[in-house]
Amino acid sequence: MAKRNMLRSTANAYLNFPLIWKLLIGLAAGTIIGLTFGEQAAVLAPAGDLFLRLLQMLVIPLIVVTLILGVSSLTPRNLGRIGGKVMGYYLVTTFFAMALGLGIALLVHPGRGLSVDSNGAEQAEEAPSLTDVFLNMFPENIFLALSQGDILAIMFFVLIAGFALAYMNDHEDKEINEGAQIIRKVFKTGQEIVFLLVRGVLEYSPIGVMALIAVSIGEVGVEALVPLGKLILVVVGATLLMLAFYAVLLGFFKASPIKFFSAARAPMLTAIATRSSSATLPVTTRAANQLNVPKRISSFALPLGATINMDGTAIYVGASVIFVADTLGVQLTFGEIVSVLMVGVLASIGTAGVPGAGLIMLTMAVGTTGMSMAPIALVAGIDAILDMARTMTNIVGDLTGSKLVAASEEKAAKKNKSTAEEPAGSEAS
Repeated sequence: MAKRNMLRSTANAYLNFPLIWKLLIGLAAGTIIGLTFGEQAAVLAPAGDLFLRLLQMLVIPLIVVTLILGVSSLTPRNLGRIGGKVMGYYLVTTFFAMALGLGIALLVHPGRGLSVDSNGAEQAEEAPSLTDVFLNMFPENIFLALSQGDILAIMFFVLIAGFALAYMNDHEDKEINEGAQIIRKVFKTGQEIVFLLVRGVLEYSPIGVMALIAVSIGEVGVEALVPLGKLILVVVGATLLMLAFYAVLLGFFKASPIKFFSAARAPMLTAIATRSSSATLPVTTRAANQLNVPKRISSFALPLGATINMDGTAIYVGASVIFVADTLGVQLTFGEIVSVLMVGVLASIGTAGVPGAGLIMLTMAVGTTGMSMAPIALVAGIDAILDMARTMTNIVGDLTGSKLVAASEEKAAKKNKSTAEEPAGSEAS
C-alpha cells in the first residue's frame, strides 16, 4: 500500500509540474547527453521516434474533426472573409521572410571561405512542379489520401465537406437540418476525445524531446558546425528578427506580445524538438486556445498554416541559396534573386510540414538559378540544426496569424455592434 501511494504521489507530482519546465529540462538533458556521448546517443532514437509517431498519429484526426467543426460553424460570408485574411497574411509574411533571409545572407555572405567542386556532382531529385503541387491538392481518392497522409488533399476534402455541412445547418428540410446538427455533435465529441489524447501525449513529450535532441546533437557534433557556423548564425539571426516582426504585428493589433510568447513557449520547444509543423499542430492548437483564439479561426488557420505557411523555411531557403552561390563563386543577378524569391514563396504552398522538407524547397530554388546542386550536401549536413530554428519560426507564424485574424474579427464585431446601436441611441434621445 505504501509503495502504491508513493507511486501515485510521484505520478501526481509529475503531472502537476508545469509542462514548459519539463520540456526545458528534457531539452537541456538531451543537449548534455548528445555532447557527452556523441553518436552513441543514437540508442535513445526509439524513444524520440515513439514521440514523433504519437504526434503524427494525432495529426489527421485533429485536422479532420477541428477543421470540419470550424468551417461548419461559419456562414459562407464569414468563411470567405476569414479565409481571405488568413491566406493574405500567410503570403505576405512568407514573402517578407524570404526577402529577409536573402537580404541578410547577401550582407554577410556566409559561404565565403568555402569552395565546392561542382564537377561530377549528381543532380538532386527533381522537385514537383507548381502545376503538380496544385493538382495534387485535389484527391482522386480521399481514402488513399488518408492512408498516405496527404495533408493538402485531406484538407481540401475536409474544407468542402465542412462548407457543405455549414450549408446544411440552414437547410429548409427539417430532417436534413437535424441530421447536420447530429453530425456536428458527433464531431464535437470526437474533438474532445482527440484533445484528451493530445494531453496524454504531451505528458510523454519531455522524454521524447530529450531523446530527439540528444540524437540530433550526437550525430552533428560541434566540429561539424565550424565551417557552416556563419550560415547557422544568419538563419538563427533572421528567425529572431522574424519573431520581432511578429511582436510588432501583435502590438499593432493591440495584442500583448508578452502573453502571446508565454503561451507559445510549449509549441516553440516542441517544434525545435520534432522539427515538424504538422507534428507540433496538437500543441499549437492548445496554445491558440490559451490565447482565446476562437476555434472557428484556429481550426482553419493552424492546419492550413502547418502546410502552406513556411516563414522559417523561407528564411532558410533564401540564406542557403546565397550560401550555395558563395561556395561556387557565383554572383547572382537581380533577376535570379527575384526568381528565387518568387519560387520560394510559391513552393512553400506545397511543402509538407515534416522534418527535412525544406531541402525540397532549397532544391527547387537553386534549380531556378541553374547552379550546381553539390553544395546542398553541405547544407544537408547541418539541416537538423537549421530545421529546429525554421520550424519554430513556422509555428510561431501560424499562431501569430490566427491571433491577428481573431483580433481583426473581434474589432470588426465591435464596430458592427456600435454601428447597430447608434440609431437606437439617437431615437431614444
